[in-house]
Amino acid sequence: MRRGWSVLVALAVAVVTACAGPATAPSAGPQVAVLGTENFYADLLAQIGGSRVNATSILSDPNVDPHEYEASPAAAKLVADSKLIIENGIGYDDWMDKLIRASPRPDRVVINVQDLLGVKDDVNVHVWYEPGTMPKVADAAAAALSKLDPQDASYFATQKEKYLTSYKAITDKIAALKATYAGAPIAFTENVAGYLTDAIGLRVLTPPGFMEAIESGTDPAPADVAEERGLITGKKVKVLVYNSQVTSQITKQIHDLAEQNGVPIVGVAETIPAQFKTFQEWQLAQLNDLEKALAK
Repeated sequence: MRRGWSVLVALAVAVVTACAGPATAPSAGPQVAVLGTENFYADLLAQIGGSRVNATSILSDPNVDPHEYEASPAAAKLVADSKLIIENGIGYDDWMDKLIRASPRPDRVVINVQDLLGVKDDVNVHVWYEPGTMPKVADAAAAALSKLDPQDASYFATQKEKYLTSYKAITDKIAALKATYAGAPIAFTENVAGYLTDAIGLRVLTPPGFMEAIESGTDPAPADVAEERGLITGKKVKVLVYNSQVTSQITKQIHDLAEQNGVPIVGVAETIPAQFKTFQEWQLAQLNDLEKALAK
């Protein structure tokens, strides 16, 4: 069962570098310590902050369930040293608030993405999959960095525009997929990429109760399991979108059933896997995989 295994989270202590060289030269001097609770927020800070920041993250291990993380002394030190922190909110990383309160500093800026978006506690927590989220976080991060390091404000503005230009490839791909595949039926093991598939216009046929049980780490009702299996064996869906980062006995069974019945599987994750350098590269790879699966 997904909640039954121990959590070992590796801290991403290496500096994440920006995607491209700046058009506006940054100043010299000590870097600003910044922290993205999840590695895709750290990546955003690294791309926008460029050579002026030392960006780290806490949740970065693709083999770990982020919902199960328990704060460590190493994580507490990262928080204490950071002048800018981005956290997801919506109950996804509540432990971060405790760490922030435990090491207050007047010069720290905290960006809570839930507050930034103005969403309630009962929404899908995986808001980075919503196409409009990361551009808003980019705006907030550039503003925060300019507050902390005013002499480099023009540099951060240039870096932000580079981020947004690169991000446009994601929204363009979503628009292309929507034009071709809107209305196509799919199944989930868990509603991780729901914002993304909604933006494309795909129809999720998996019973809501099944997805909610998997999300909460409980066993789905037998009727919901039977319905999910029927979607696969009856080939009523074109694709199974599978959370490859957080698995359980039942999700593995659904995965294997899809393989046995020739239903294409597209894996999605909750942090940037190690083989990808940036959030944009990761998201485009997942979209390309989805496109190939829908085309079969």
